[in-house]
Amino acid sequence: MVHAIRIHKTGGPEVLQWDEIEVPAPGPGQVRLRHTAVGLNYIDTYQRSGLYPIQLPCVMGNEGAGIIEEVGPGVTDLKKGDRVAYCGAIGSYAEVRVAPADRMVKLPAGISDQQGAAMMLKGMTAQYLIRRTYKVQKGETVLVHAAAGGVGLIMCQWLRHLGATVIGTVGSDAKAELAKKNGCDHPIVYTREDFVQRVQEITKGAKLPVVYDSVGKDTFFKSLDCLRPFGLMATFGQSSGSYGAVDLGILAQKGSLYLTRPTLNTYVAKREDLLATANELFDVVQKGAVKIAIDQTYPLKEAAQAHRDLQARKTTGQTIFTV
Repeated sequence: MVHAIRIHKTGGPEVLQWDEIEVPAPGPGQVRLRHTAVGLNYIDTYQRSGLYPIQLPCVMGNEGAGIIEEVGPGVTDLKKGDRVAYCGAIGSYAEVRVAPADRMVKLPAGISDQQGAAMMLKGMTAQYLIRRTYKVQKGETVLVHAAAGGVGLIMCQWLRHLGATVIGTVGSDAKAELAKKNGCDHPIVYTREDFVQRVQEITKGAKLPVVYDSVGKDTFFKSLDCLRPFGLMATFGQSSGSYGAVDLGILAQKGSLYLTRPTLNTYVAKREDLLATANELFDVVQKGAVKIAIDQTYPLKEAAQAHRDLQARKTTGQTIFTV
């Protein structure tokens, strides 16, 4: 028998249970994977709490890396012993699991299992946001909320690599320093500074072509005030809570703005898009343009404490579970 973190009802971190589970042989189009590292992401807390509905009981987790133990019928591009990473297939908080083969991506030799588990969801989110949702150009200035978070730190580094100027909001001086070290040109401590006013000052009144917002309720409407006419608001999370109903007329009033709510699952739904996205991420990591540092590590059995720390904003950057 192997173990997994599973929930039988939604709620706080206390609903996360360390259960014994049975893992079957892989079926058609599947692989059996022994995890070596598992990623922690904010979406995990949304699913655990019931904000994002999932079928119960459920093994938690959306990202991991490990070694393939067995491949099922019809799987031709993967084999036993391959080192792989993935995201988007719920059930990663487990020592061993069966997973869809078409979500697995082989890890290059220069990228560790721990990096793979930490960066697939966050790194590919950064890729689609800055390379596809709005393709940031050299010389542009953009705003990244939660700049010291997992996605934020990757975005700041990648944007610096692209030649953009990065404004980022953070919650403390320590996080401001961390964001600055990772490519954020203008960190703003939102607890004491008005980020709309600072954007006005930094851009000399020109405002921004795009804002990337994973915070939600606390930043959504003020973020619209940071956009220049025809600017794009990309809202991809809600760590502070839902921003609720929005009268789209506000977009007209503030300058014919654009609003999008993208998801990684849509951008990598096709395997060719998944591989292209992952390969571009691997490329910037292998070049050293984006560094994937593991900032916190927890034993998988202590997932509840990791969720508490994440929601209390005690973590920065990348967090993984050891298996």
